[in-house]
Amino acid sequence: MASNNPRLALAFAAAVTFVPVAAKATIAEAMKFDDKVEQASSIVVGKVVKQESRWDESKRRILTYSTIQVEETLKGNQAGQTVIVTPGGQVGDVAQAFVGIPRFNVGDEHVVFTRNTHAGPTVLFFEQGAYRVESDGRGEKIVRPLVSSAVLMDTQRGVAVAPEHARPLREFTKEVRDSGRRIEAVRAKMIEQQRAEASFWGTIKRNKLLVILALAGALLASWQLLRRQ
Repeated sequence: MASNNPRLALAFAAAVTFVPVAAKATIAEAMKFDDKVEQASSIVVGKVVKQESRWDESKRRILTYSTIQVEETLKGNQAGQTVIVTPGGQVGDVAQAFVGIPRFNVGDEHVVFTRNTHAGPTVLFFEQGAYRVESDGRGEKIVRPLVSSAVLMDTQRGVAVAPEHARPLREFTKEVRDSGRRIEAVRAKMIEQQRAEASFWGTIKRNKLLVILALAGALLASWQLLRRQ
């Protein structure tokens, strides 16, 4: 039976879904910027113009659909409007919240890294895939990581790390472009290596008779040399 108290429902959803760790904080792997750029289906800058929450097909989880008016596409071919779905929200008197999931509000501007799911585009790497865009009062737009209750860990070094620093939108955009070029350069190098390896083994396959004769000659020469010793 659904609760008639939104606060009670909210607390219940958080309690049954997450195990508190160290002062009620969760631990998340700190994702590298290049990994986020590479794995994102799209990266958009835009303003939330509409929002709706409703139950999923199983009627057990609330999903929120945020319509974003795309102002700039940094990756992909998104244009016009895109709808981002995130777990959590409120339907009637029932509310659900999930630790680490970004929350959007109508009127707010964001940079969002998306990934595709069966429910629709969602945020890649939870709160690490969404940023708030704010004005500094002088006409400059600043990109800030969303405040999270999760502790970010560098899994290679085993230490906690600070969230990303705030920077101007133009600088952030350049970082995304530069990251994309680095990723493409690595891919091009891997493709070239694969082609070289394929060419080498292809040459061996096409000339296998000559290779067999060469190996036989080498073995014969080695055998004769051993006999003379």
